[in-house]
Amino acid sequence: MVFGRKRKVVPFRSAGELDAMAAAGAIVGSALVAVRAAAKPGVSTLELNAVAESVIRDAGAVPSFLGYHGFTGSICSSVNDRVVHGIPSAQDILAEGDLVSIDCGAILDGWHGDSAWTFGVGEISVADQELSEATRLSMEAGIAAMIAGNRLTDVSHAIEVGTHAAEKLHGRSYGIVDGYGGHGIGREMHMDPFLANEGAPGKGPELVVGSCLAIEPMLTLGTTDTVILDDDWTVVTTDGSRAAHWEHTVAVTEDGPRILTLRPE
Repeated sequence: MVFGRKRKVVPFRSAGELDAMAAAGAIVGSALVAVRAAAKPGVSTLELNAVAESVIRDAGAVPSFLGYHGFTGSICSSVNDRVVHGIPSAQDILAEGDLVSIDCGAILDGWHGDSAWTFGVGEISVADQELSEATRLSMEAGIAAMIAGNRLTDVSHAIEVGTHAAEKLHGRSYGIVDGYGGHGIGREMHMDPFLANEGAPGKGPELVVGSCLAIEPMLTLGTTDTVILDDDWTVVTTDGSRAAHWEHTVAVTEDGPRILTLRPE
């Protein structure tokens, strides 16, 4: 008797489970909107952290970052050359022209939502505006590839193509941060598979209806190389160039991609 190889798929959820994840994701979206509204010159990233945690807890959810492998914040607050995993601090004071990336997660009824948003404090440079826009466009290209029958690296390739399209649009090059990317998500925040932000298409497990991924490109105005600071968390560009980070939790549905971390208007 001959048995066929079992088809590998990206882990999937039922329609009801996707609704539960969207409820968690909506809380994350609300927290990000509140943080952006509070991000003014003179405000510390620790104050932004308090805003996010208040929104999350008031909604009956729990911050998923707080205590994660010892992390001390409810958000990651990464300013300027900090790419990801910046630790909120009372000494980290925002200034006019800063480029701020906020990553936020919440757990509701055991389900995770995870999303990130880059924005400026006051007036920012055209280069920083375009960097953030390029990162958003790359994420949206990845989201558009979240359709049943695609393979994991079809999403990676779409993100990369989206980055190159933004480069042509803006007439500048962007660094796709090496070694970091998206991930599976569900009842845990970080699950297999790892989702690279570049690469050849047509490889890896198949996307099926209900498959969920956190899609999160990170781009810089310079290098693709990073180092981790002495706090063992904060990732910074090696050349001091500014970085941006956009992320949504996204599911495959019969009607196309579904963003599970929508932000209120």
